[in-house]
Amino acid sequence: MCSRVNSFMTSRIEFVPVTLLKRDAFSETQLGHYSGDPDTRLIRRRLDTLPLWSRWIGRYLAAREARALELLEDVRGVPRLIHSDRAGLVRSWIEGSPLHQVGEIDRRWADDAHLLLREIHRRGVTHNDLAKPQNWLVTPDGYAALIDMQLATVHRRRGLLFRIGKYEDLRHLLKQKRRYAPDMLTPTARRLLERRSWVSRLWWATLKPVYNVVTRRLLNWSDSEGHGKSLELRNEAVQECLLGTPGVRDVAVLKYPRPGGTGLYAFVESDDTEIRGVDAAPDLLQIVPKLPRSREGRVRTDILALIAENRIEELESLMKDDPDFAAIVAPIANGRLNLTDRYIG
Repeated sequence: MCSRVNSFMTSRIEFVPVTLLKRDAFSETQLGHYSGDPDTRLIRRRLDTLPLWSRWIGRYLAAREARALELLEDVRGVPRLIHSDRAGLVRSWIEGSPLHQVGEIDRRWADDAHLLLREIHRRGVTHNDLAKPQNWLVTPDGYAALIDMQLATVHRRRGLLFRIGKYEDLRHLLKQKRRYAPDMLTPTARRLLERRSWVSRLWWATLKPVYNVVTRRLLNWSDSEGHGKSLELRNEAVQECLLGTPGVRDVAVLKYPRPGGTGLYAFVESDDTEIRGVDAAPDLLQIVPKLPRSREGRVRTDILALIAENRIEELESLMKDDPDFAAIVAPIANGRLNLTDRYIG
């Protein structure tokens, strides 16, 4: 879909990145393929482009993921580890939609998610990051899959830490059921949801505030904007200001979630490469030569919303059968400014 960036060699393997899915301080996640097999999609977690201060953290997290995937190589619903070295990690692609994008779950998915969790625990692995619904996938046939095992732990002994991790994995699955299928929760499940482990309580009381300071203030993973009416008023002010800017032909301003609040992403149709003198500025401003429109001339805000929220995989099916439409949308997707998949629960 997106224009290709330069290929690079791992040891004996050439990976060709096609689409940049997300980027943060600890990795760059790319969708691509091996040069000799363009039909098999793979995921690359690239580390050699990270700043020096975070590269060692990225390598540590990638090593944790690689160890977990090696143990789970024959478990359905878990990616397969293809290659791992100091430059990054390559794993198989799992077709599916993140849970927060699906917005609901049925009994088959819920039952399969419990079975999947039971199987990875049987192998001595705890995921440790299942509070994020983007780490749960709903496959096209309605089953559950798990991704992003950077925080996973391999337990050689089934001791106290394993039992705590196992319990928290289950509790976080129940949280997803409470959010997307509350009618499925039994009285026992509701009681479990209220009983955090002592490790979880300690995390929230001591390390979580430090984590928030680092991620929200130092890494800028949040904003301080409000919600509701104040955001709508700000949206109107941004649109009015941008439409009144010389050289701007049209504007589409969309909301997008990010930790700590909701931001405004403005797509500005203009031949200029820079917009100056904007009093009411959005959080993200992307200048494009042409906005995507329907046959009736209406701006396709549904397409722009996918780009603003970094839901790039969903664009592929919309563009593969329409080259003219892809020619307009692909450059916008390539130049998008939101490269995170963080979800606000």
